[in-house]
Order: sequence, then structure tokens, then C-alpha cells
Amino acid sequence: MNAPAGKPRNPSRLRFALLVFLAVYPLVTLGLSALIPLTPGWPLPLRTLVLVPVVVAAMVWVIIPTIQTRLRHWL
Repeated sequence: MNAPAGKPRNPSRLRFALLVFLAVYPLVTLGLSALIPLTPGWPLPLRTLVLVPVVVAAMVWVIIPTIQTRLRHWL
């Protein structure tokens, strides 16, 4: 469904969520793959304490701005 002329349509939240998932999932997977050998014996909460700030920073300064600018036409 097209938006009326002169009025921009709202981005699809479902598509935005899908794009964020497609970017964050590999980041978390690779982050854990790199972190686990460096932190043998660490409990899971400590590992996530190290990984989450990296993921959040990537989301705030790389992933979401990229989606909003370069992939805006698909949303």
C-alpha cells in the first residue's frame, strides 16, 4: 500500500526488527566465539557483562544508523 502523495510513509517496524536481528545475531555469535576461549571458567553473567557493551555500542553507533540511512528505502 502506497502512502498518499506528499506524505512520507512510516517505516515498517517488522522490517526494522528483522534488519536489526540480522545484524545483531552474527555480532553476538562471533563475539561469543571470540570471548569464550579468552574467558575459560568464567560464569555466563560475566561473559555477557563483557559482550553486551560491545553489542550496544555497535547497535547505537553502527547498526541502527546504517539501517536508518542506507536501508531506509526498504523499510
